[in-house]
Amino acid sequence: MSEYPPCPKCDSEYAYESGNFLACPDCGHEWDPEAADSSSEDSSAIKDAHGNVLQSGDTVKLTKDLKVKGTSTTLKIGTKVKNIRLVDSSDGHNIDCKVDGIGQMKLKSEFVKKDS
Repeated sequence: MSEYPPCPKCDSEYAYESGNFLACPDCGHEWDPEAADSSSEDSSAIKDAHGNVLQSGDTVKLTKDLKVKGTSTTLKIGTKVKNIRLVDSSDGHNIDCKVDGIGQMKLKSEFVKKDS
């Protein structure tokens, strides 16, 4: 058994040191063991496109033009969405919100950035 922690991607126990990183021979994943230790407690947090942790009630802006499914409407980059609600979802749409002029919809956190 290895003295290093298992691979965070495939759980292989055969990790080895590669410079300042750890590497997995099974899947080829490389990671920083110090960063993995500090972020393991925050791994369930929902983050925006820039890695900022989101919370319910935050205001976000879109980082990409998004087509609204079932309509001919497109939400433009920079559209501000206020008072988001974070939800657990198996399809990746983890933000529930109301967009002005559109109504209730769900967004993926990877397409938004936290507004200051």
